[in-house]
Amino acid sequence: MDIVILVVVIAVVAVAAISGLVVALRGKQAGKQVPPSPPADDETATRTAPPAEPHVGDEAAPPAEEERRRTIEDVTLPADEAAAAEAEAPPVPVEVPEPTAGRLVRLRARLARSQNSLGRGLLTLLSRERLDDDTWDEIEDTLITADVGVGPTQELVGRLRERVRVLGTRTPDELRALLREELLALIGTDLDRVVHTEGGISETGEERPAVVLVVGVNGTGKTTTTGKLARVLVADGKSVVLGAADTFRAAAADQLQTWGQRVGARTVRGPEGGDPASVAFDAVREGITEGADVVLVDTAGRLHTKTGLMDELGKVKRVVEKQGPVNEVLLVLDATTGQNGLVQARVFSEVVDVTGIALTKLDGTAKGGIVVAVQRELGVPVKLVGLGEGPDDLAPFDAEAFVDALLD
Repeated sequence: MDIVILVVVIAVVAVAAISGLVVALRGKQAGKQVPPSPPADDETATRTAPPAEPHVGDEAAPPAEEERRRTIEDVTLPADEAAAAEAEAPPVPVEVPEPTAGRLVRLRARLARSQNSLGRGLLTLLSRERLDDDTWDEIEDTLITADVGVGPTQELVGRLRERVRVLGTRTPDELRALLREELLALIGTDLDRVVHTEGGISETGEERPAVVLVVGVNGTGKTTTTGKLARVLVADGKSVVLGAADTFRAAAADQLQTWGQRVGARTVRGPEGGDPASVAFDAVREGITEGADVVLVDTAGRLHTKTGLMDELGKVKRVVEKQGPVNEVLLVLDATTGQNGLVQARVFSEVVDVTGIALTKLDGTAKGGIVVAVQRELGVPVKLVGLGEGPDDLAPFDAEAFVDALLD
């Protein structure tokens, strides 16, 4: 029995020893580093080498042949590129503007389409069998809606009522002739509507060009009107210099220069944000040097509520007058603004003594009565009207052609 127990103990000890030996061998194998297996061919192709460290001093590699230092003759400066591009660019063709004679007559149909509601409404009301107080009230409303203004409307209606009552005018043709006469009297046929572009002689004995200042609020088409006016003057055989004194709007000078290039007129401009009075002065000096007939100065679009800017506009006029009088101050008004345009007109006239009105976008509104209202407000005539987007759609204003368009 003792022998059996001894054999069992010896067997257990042997098994334990063998187990410990196995665990020790496995631990040694886990501690060894297993070398990585070699990469496949495609892995070698895609693997990139780590970036090399930058070299300094004597270790720096010599530059490649194409990267060696170039001489000044080999370098093309940006200014040289611009000059080369300008030299290669084809010259802007000089256009021959359409003659101004008869422009308003040609555009009469366009004007009639935009204003026919006014004339047609008046003729329809006057053609009623019975012209009672209600009808005359409707006539007043039609005229006021067309921005004729309360005062001029009351005058016109009062004269019409009296003449219809006394003369007993009833036929459509008679009524049309009667209305035409009264509208012409209201607009005025004896006003001086010529844009004065006659030069003179300076104090130093030099021939001085006529100077025309173009003023107005932003958005009325002031710069465009200046460019179109240049076309009108060139069409009449005059040489023109343009002054881009609107230095606060980045595109204004470029826009004006484009208009000038199209008719061969030189544009004098200054740096963006520069002194407008200085640009205007230089433009007049350039006009004297070149012997030009007219200098057109496009001023910055002033908000009539900005006192400082309006004062600066007065400064432009004073600086220009150091070389001679200003022949015209044209105020550009947008016909679609209606009565608000009268507020603008009043303030501008106080600052620069407006001598004439250029009424733009007249074909885009049925409120043609603004012609009457603005003349009554300022006591100055409408001299130019814009009737479209075309370059030759600026025309001298003609009262008879305008009234005929209303009643067409």
